[in-house]
Amino acid sequence: MQIYRIDHVAQVTPDLGGQVALLEGLFGFRRVRSWDDPGEGVRGARLEIPGSHGQAWEVVAPTGDGPLQTFLDEHGGRPGLHHVGAEVPDLETVRADLEARGIKPAEGPRGRWLEAPLSPPEHGPGVLWRFRGPGSLDMCGDSAASTVEPGEPEGPSLGIVALDHICQAFHDRDALARWYHDLAGFVQVWRTPDDEHPDMADLVLNIPGSAICWEVIMPRGEDSFIARFLDRGGPGAHHVTFEVADWDRAMAACEHHGTPTFGENEGSTDGAAWRDTFIHPKHTGGVLVQLFWEERPGVWVRSDKVPPR
Repeated sequence: MQIYRIDHVAQVTPDLGGQVALLEGLFGFRRVRSWDDPGEGVRGARLEIPGSHGQAWEVVAPTGDGPLQTFLDEHGGRPGLHHVGAEVPDLETVRADLEARGIKPAEGPRGRWLEAPLSPPEHGPGVLWRFRGPGSLDMCGDSAASTVEPGEPEGPSLGIVALDHICQAFHDRDALARWYHDLAGFVQVWRTPDDEHPDMADLVLNIPGSAICWEVIMPRGEDSFIARFLDRGGPGAHHVTFEVADWDRAMAACEHHGTPTFGENEGSTDGAAWRDTFIHPKHTGGVLVQLFWEERPGVWVRSDKVPPR
C-alpha cells in the first residue's frame, strides 16, 4: 500500500480546552479547526505545527460512551497518543493489504476512514494508524467542522520549527523495519551499531511522501528501560520529537509555563553544537516529548538520546 503523507498525530484527552490551551501556549501550535460531532461522540481541534507544512496535531475528547471513552477507561482515565493519521490513494487497497497480513481494520462512520494497528499481529497491537483518502484532512465530517482564525499565543513558546520523528518501541528493530518496508515502502536511512549502547539499539526509517521520520528502538541487555516499557504496554509509540530554533528560548518557555525537563544531553559533531531534552507525559497531556536543537542541520543524531522512564 502507498502512503501519500503523514497528515497528523492525534491525542485523546478528557479535557479538550485545557489540552488545546497547553498546545497553543507552551508549544506555540495554532488552532485552525474545531468540531463537535454528536454522531461519533467526539469533540476535537486541529492545530498547525510550526514549520511542519502539511502535518498537524489533533486533540480529541469523548462526549459520551464510545471508542475514545473506552480508550481512556483502558488507560485509567489518562490522556495519551491515540493515532497517527495518514493520507492514502485508495482505502480499499489499504484494506486488502492489511487483511492479507492478518489485520482486520475498523471502519469509520460512513466509510470516511480505516483504522488499524500497524505491527506484526503476533507481537501485539503496535501504533494505531488512521487512513483517509485524498482530501480528508481530519477526524470530523465537514458538516461538523468550523474554521478558526489562528491567534497569537500568549507568553513565550518553545519555538518549534518542525515535527522531526515519531519513535516506536519494539522487541526487534529489524523485524519491524522489514514489516514497514514490505507494507508501505518505509526505507532505512540510519542505524546504530548493534553493540554501541548496553541497553538499546535503534534505527530510523524514512516514510515516503513525508518529512516525518519513524524511529524504532529495541531493548538490549538484561535491564533495559525499553524492555520495561514493552512489558507495561506492548510495542506502542514511545515519544514524539520536535526541533526548536533556539535552545535558550525553549528552556525559558518551559520555565515560564512551569514545565520541567529531564534527561538533557549536549555535545558537538564536526565542530557544531547540539542539545536535547525531554518533557514528561504528565506535563504534555500524555505524550513523552523530546526537544532538540542543532547548530547546523544534520549534526544531531538520535542514537543515545533516550532516557529511562
